[in-house]
Amino acid sequence: MVKLKIAFAIFLTLCYGTPATSGLTQEKNMFYEAKNALVFKKENETLLIEPWGKDSLRVRSTLEREFIDQDWGLTQKLAACQAKIEKNEQGASITNGRLTAKINNNGVIGFYKDGKRFLHEYFRSYDPEATKHSNCTKVIAREYKGIIGGDYKLTVRFEPNDDEKIFGMGQYPVPYLDMKGCSLELAQRNSQISIPFAVSSLGFGFLWNNPAVGRANFAKNLTEWTAESTKQMDYWITVADTPAKIVENFTEAVGRAPVMKEDYLGFWQCKLRYRTQEEVLTVARKYKEMGIHLDVMVIDFFHWPRQGDWCFDKEYWPDPKAMCDELHAMGTKVMVSVWPSVDKKCSHFYEMKDKGFLVRTEHGSNQTYDFNGDCITFDATNPEAREYLWEICKKNYADYGIDMFWLDNAEPDYNVYDYGNYRYQMGSALSCSNIYPKLYSQAFYDGMKKAGYKDFVNLERCAWVGSQTLNQVLWNGDVQSSWECLQDSIVEGLNIGLAGIPWWTTDIGGFMYGDPSDKGFVELLLRWFQFAVFSPILRLHGDRDPHNIPPLDKDPERGYGGGYLYTGQPNEIWCYGEEAQKIMEAQIKLRESIKPYVSKLMKEASVNGSPLMRTMFYEFPEDERCWKLKDQYMFGDKYLVAPVLNPSQEKRTVYLPQGKWKHIFTGQEYEGAATITVDTPIENIPVFEKL
Repeated sequence: MVKLKIAFAIFLTLCYGTPATSGLTQEKNMFYEAKNALVFKKENETLLIEPWGKDSLRVRSTLEREFIDQDWGLTQKLAACQAKIEKNEQGASITNGRLTAKINNNGVIGFYKDGKRFLHEYFRSYDPEATKHSNCTKVIAREYKGIIGGDYKLTVRFEPNDDEKIFGMGQYPVPYLDMKGCSLELAQRNSQISIPFAVSSLGFGFLWNNPAVGRANFAKNLTEWTAESTKQMDYWITVADTPAKIVENFTEAVGRAPVMKEDYLGFWQCKLRYRTQEEVLTVARKYKEMGIHLDVMVIDFFHWPRQGDWCFDKEYWPDPKAMCDELHAMGTKVMVSVWPSVDKKCSHFYEMKDKGFLVRTEHGSNQTYDFNGDCITFDATNPEAREYLWEICKKNYADYGIDMFWLDNAEPDYNVYDYGNYRYQMGSALSCSNIYPKLYSQAFYDGMKKAGYKDFVNLERCAWVGSQTLNQVLWNGDVQSSWECLQDSIVEGLNIGLAGIPWWTTDIGGFMYGDPSDKGFVELLLRWFQFAVFSPILRLHGDRDPHNIPPLDKDPERGYGGGYLYTGQPNEIWCYGEEAQKIMEAQIKLRESIKPYVSKLMKEASVNGSPLMRTMFYEFPEDERCWKLKDQYMFGDKYLVAPVLNPSQEKRTVYLPQGKWKHIFTGQEYEGAATITVDTPIENIPVFEKL
């Protein structure tokens, strides 16, 4: 036993530095202080806790010989924090500022803020020090289950906290702002974005720093985090007095968005889909004639011959440079859609296959995607593949004057979300799939930086921890044109902001099943548009019914791009009737008038991580009513926004926190700390300015 202890001490010295001579050593466990960190060893597990930013700790555990050299989402260099480490007969503790972690002799951890416990691991296995509950169930806090021939399935459990509310976690298509009681898949899907950072109403934030597919259960009887395939446990925890300070600590550790210029803060025009260069220019020219400035004109999918060609179909886009030049002369930036799917008949498939730039399947045929083609997804975890993709897009898009890239299908989208059947260069999709969208965005961020782009912005359908650092706007996916999806969009935008993403948008009107000839849909579109004015990005997009527009090209052998694929009905503001057009014109002018304010919020996001769309409790944490509101929000610190979320709604109630408030459309002033009822004319939604 003595020889074993000496050998382990040498190992710790090599990994972390010289152990403190005052370390407590017992027959069944060891505590060491090493390089400003607390290390615990029992049986095959090594547990490491170290300071990681203000009032924050990083906690790692492994059964392997050593920890893997990956910081995952914790990518920012932080000022050094000196930890206070203490040991006694009951165990050991490590303190960083206001946060303390205490470990007993069985390795069970409790977390304390200013000396008061707020979180404790769930342990039910013969340890009277760890729990007052029954030990007989033999449930442990950190459970590693070996995968035959591979890594481990990891489950980490914590005691539940009654009366706790949990927010953040990215974006899930559910009607809940408070995620307490929810079971959330930690996986990326179209309209589901897993960013595993939770903000607790008890004054702490928790990051599951692991890109593995898994699950987070915020149940009444326990909190449980699972990774389906991983080599080690890794999480980060922080404490603060307000949600704003929690988010500030979090974004200090994972990075913040840069400042978005005013050039992008006006109106973006998009639809599924403009089939030709002339269609794009015709729309832009009409907006110019109307005196409406387009900040961004968007060219959607299948402008290419085949997926993976990453170029314009010359039949329908004969002179992209001339198109870009004309749009630039209008002061409009040009965005083009890029997909990660590679058709086996495209010009780059075999080269990419030979170079190992494609996702592999573990079983069955080598296909991952089959929408209008037989495709395999490019492997964004391979740095060489990322460079390869950018060089093609630079040659075929950027060199013509394309300003921005729309990274669609970025989860990536699969025929079947069978994560166990896909493998990246980084490893099994089960072990790392959640980081894919971030690395997809990284390909264009790195390439554009290298090419000399400055102050650029891209759009992507998915994200992971820290994606905000890559100049990326996120949107909530291909949601339906329904009132329920509008309601969900409000809580999605609020929770994604608490997860560190300030640049967020939606498809105004929803993406699918909206018919411009349907008066009910036009009402929904207007209410969605009015909400979007008070969101980070104002972007009109959707696939409008019916699909009865004949194709330009009926020859499928020529390719699936250009004029072959279907297109939706027109989606410009003049396509919904004269009354609707006038309302949207007024809303665009309103957005133009608040651009300087939105720009101020963008600068604030870059400084402290604050989202633009803020929950009511973010701005008013002392007001208990604000912790229960999910159908109204603050746009920055100045505007209270109360979207109209139901059809034919003529009035709605709004809660105004303490202070004085002015309705920006009627001019009427109100005293706060009260619930009021206001009219909701079709021309606008209730918005109040804090005086």
